[in-house]
Amino acid sequence: MKKLLTMLALGGTVMFLPACNTVEGAGEDVESVGDCADGVEGNC
Repeated sequence: MKKLLTMLALGGTVMFLPACNTVEGAGEDVESVGDCADGVEGNC
């Protein structure tokens, strides 16, 4: 049982490591939308 949980944890970690760049990029996109929505001219 312990071996199975270890394998699942390692597999999950390996799957999510490449997604770091995607999550960072999505965060930047959301931030830029927030900047545009604040109404300050020149932020869009």
